[in-house]
Amino acid sequence: MKAAAAAAVDQIDGLRCFPFVPDAISPPAFFVAEVEVEYDATFGRGMDTVYLTCRLLVSHATDRTGQEQLDGYLRGAGPRSVKTVLEADPSLGGVCDAVRVQRVSGYGLYEHNGNQFYGAEWRVLIIGRGD
Repeated sequence: MKAAAAAAVDQIDGLRCFPFVPDAISPPAFFVAEVEVEYDATFGRGMDTVYLTCRLLVSHATDRTGQEQLDGYLRGAGPRSVKTVLEADPSLGGVCDAVRVQRVSGYGLYEHNGNQFYGAEWRVLIIGRGD
């Protein structure tokens, strides 16, 4: 599911996407930072619930430009909207039954591998058959 989420967001032109936390990034970059799994929502491994915390980091070189770029990814719709591309295919290429971007939080400065970036985190709910 991590790879499918990163592949969906990779449709945004110019954004580097990873299904894992990369050691170093060249902004703008999107990656799956944390995973939380709730097993057995139904009997017989019928359904699991997965929560992905995905982080997007942009340049901190100039305060206004970096934050304006980040704001474009935060939009609820449009060509740079992370929410739009993640929810475009409810099965994320066949790996789940439903996907929903629940919220964005943590808008601010992040340190990654000793460098400062502007960023935010997307909480993504994924529901699918337990494997």
